[in-house]
Amino acid sequence: MNSEIVAEVARATLDGRIPFPEVVRRLVETGVEYYHVDYVALQKTYYSASGEIIKTSINYENLPSIAADLDVDALRAIILDSQQNAQHYRDFTIRAMRAGVQAYIAFLRGKRVTYWGRGGDQHIEWFPGAGPTNT
Repeated sequence: MNSEIVAEVARATLDGRIPFPEVVRRLVETGVEYYHVDYVALQKTYYSASGEIIKTSINYENLPSIAADLDVDALRAIILDSQQNAQHYRDFTIRAMRAGVQAYIAFLRGKRVTYWGRGGDQHIEWFPGAGPTNT
């Protein structure tokens, strides 16, 4: 993994300069296999297949508390808004935390994202065009 590319992608994501498909493309090209977003610690951790790890911070201020329960219907609406309306990542983050998302892992090779709530509930969202039978 190239730490400079990962850091630039992280900054561009936080600034709202690149959409998720571009994030995925650039991270895959530099060797990221998956990444973990932790809204409790306000950080992202990127992992390569060879075991390399790169951490970046989520430096947004005035974020809400993470809701006690995971609201999957709200989460699906938030994801759809990002896919259809290019929602800014800060807005996604705020809305996801209010919907009870404490963390998620984007599995780039697996073409899915698994979201977790504070009680251990989870929701899997497939990348557009992917699914259990066509990964």
